[in-house]
Amino acid sequence: MKNIKRLFPIFDARPGLVYLDSAATSLTPAPIIDAVAGYYRELSANVGRGLYATAEETTVRFEEVREHTARFLSVRADEIVFTRSTTEGINLLAYILEDHIKAGDNIVVTALEHHSNFLPWKRLAKRCGAELRIVPFEKDRSIHPDTARSFVDSRTKIFAFSAISNVFGTANPVADLVRIVKDANPTILTIVDAAQAAGHTPIDVRSWDCDFLAFSGHKMFGPTGVGVLYGKSTLLAALPPYQVGGGMVLDSMADGPTYMDAPHCFEAGTPDIAAVVGLGTTIDFLDHIGIDSIHEYEAGLATLAVSALKKAFGDSIHILGLNDRRKSGIVSFTLDGIHPHDIAQILGDRDICIRAGEHCAAPLHRALSLPATARVSFSVYNTEADIEKLIEGLKEVRALFKS
Repeated sequence: MKNIKRLFPIFDARPGLVYLDSAATSLTPAPIIDAVAGYYRELSANVGRGLYATAEETTVRFEEVREHTARFLSVRADEIVFTRSTTEGINLLAYILEDHIKAGDNIVVTALEHHSNFLPWKRLAKRCGAELRIVPFEKDRSIHPDTARSFVDSRTKIFAFSAISNVFGTANPVADLVRIVKDANPTILTIVDAAQAAGHTPIDVRSWDCDFLAFSGHKMFGPTGVGVLYGKSTLLAALPPYQVGGGMVLDSMADGPTYMDAPHCFEAGTPDIAAVVGLGTTIDFLDHIGIDSIHEYEAGLATLAVSALKKAFGDSIHILGLNDRRKSGIVSFTLDGIHPHDIAQILGDRDICIRAGEHCAAPLHRALSLPATARVSFSVYNTEADIEKLIEGLKEVRALFKS
């Protein structure tokens, strides 16, 4: 890990940068930047259309990334839909599942959810006259399977939840949650927001047995503008297209009309081909380092940070999440007497980048009666020296407010 930082060109341009906001967007290493630029330099053709050499090679490379992504998740290639982001993947589902929801049904989400896995279901419930049920988190800041099951009944159609909280950093027992709600109602569709999990912890979708899963490339060292939606092949085959247009139709003049099979019927128009090519290199990058090593390193830094923050600030700092041994690289906190936005602004002036606010997780913050929190999130390019600079910066913040 000591040599990985040199692969990220931003540190050449900004050598003093302390980047602690990877849960929002991770930095991008040179091999992935080169892969994106290489598409424009060497190919720059569309997919699934041209019969000339560069177009055919582009299509082959695009579909190879689909196969590579499927292996990354331990699923089939025809179960991988390319999207722009986790947000688009979940909104896609909320749109095409509308006929699945009737008045009097209910949709279950959790109080841990990012707005991207909360607002689409809230809007769908309102549109269909369904009830939106919110499962509370436990004292350990996770969702307990038995609690989730108590919110499920015969009219529950969807259970959507995150694999890792983007605020607490706690990991939910995905396989157990899926199993227990399916035991209560086998017809439930289970949807996992894996935005904070993909690229940071091992994912085996087959063992999780969820029906759908979504994640983004930009949170795992990849380009912006590309995401992945996984869906079980039997479910994708039975669902209507999300958008219609070029690249996903077989016969536009048929009464139907006749669309291509999944996953291509969900990919209307020209995709962000360069970003998909970059995603393929991203998965290579992750494989080379090893997901287990990444997980251990990021969680280890977060654990060290919690210890250092408590030692430096004692009872005046409040860490969200009760377990000092972190399950991810995410640590959120408040500091007595100082608004998180002020903390982030002052640290930012010192080139220490953290996040402040509700982190697009209003249900969680409202449950804790907190208007905002500060969040640091670690990645492979961070070191213990970054923790020391964070502590120094926070001491300066506190001294400024005391004065």
